[in-house]
Amino acid sequence: MKILVTGAKGMLGTDLCVLLRTNNFEVFEWDLPANDLTEVKRTVSQIRRIAPDRIVHLAAYTDVDGCETAKSKAYSVNVQGTWAVVLGAKEAETPLLHLSTDYVFDGEKGSPYLEDDKTNPINYYGLTKVHSEQLVRSKLKDFFIIRTSWLFGKSGKNFVQTILNTAQEKDNIEVVNDQFGSPTYSVDLVQAIYKVIQSDHFGIYHITNSGVCSWFEFATEIIKQAALKNKVIPISSEQLQRGAKRPKFSALNNHRYIKTFNHFLRPWREALADYLKP
Repeated sequence: MKILVTGAKGMLGTDLCVLLRTNNFEVFEWDLPANDLTEVKRTVSQIRRIAPDRIVHLAAYTDVDGCETAKSKAYSVNVQGTWAVVLGAKEAETPLLHLSTDYVFDGEKGSPYLEDDKTNPINYYGLTKVHSEQLVRSKLKDFFIIRTSWLFGKSGKNFVQTILNTAQEKDNIEVVNDQFGSPTYSVDLVQAIYKVIQSDHFGIYHITNSGVCSWFEFATEIIKQAALKNKVIPISSEQLQRGAKRPKFSALNNHRYIKTFNHFLRPWREALADYLKP
């Protein structure tokens, strides 16, 4: 099977390309600067030339606070870039897997979100991802949309490494305790993507490691598993004063994925322990 992966140098893309190559897939790795998806005509023509069996669209501008101050860039990358990939997929008659986020929801439901729950983003990043989802759904018949949350992995900046770095500089670490979600290990998520792209079970899926926690609880567990002595101090989102609002509760219900593929991702604490292994 011939697979085109956008955002191939990112955290998730790196792990996915390794897994695909290990299993003898022919992989086309796209990323900047060689592949600028906002160049629509060039992107479409290249997809048509490659004629992949599947496209995995991971490329995105994911700096949530940065999206608030660089809205033009966020829209260009996340919406226009997706538009180009969608057009290419349509012309090549290739099924597309598009990665999305828990931030398409407002966090007010109070329980894990289902795939059919109404989207209502409260930050610009989430809005661009809603728009990109709409492009995929309106233009393609054969697509997968995977929403995930709180990604961490070896190949990119992530919350776990941020906490570990901060622990080297400060005895006390302040972390918000009023935002809840499901930490997700990139290694586990790519295993799910690997299953999905080989199927014809098209649609929207929520896929995260199992379990729900606050950022405070996540940070506390990181310090504990890393056998550090730093103190984690809970604070409110208002005290942190980030550029973009975050959902209060954006955990995702994975039941549709589990039922369809007979597979579930392990608890996030187990995944964290694996990540922290030397």
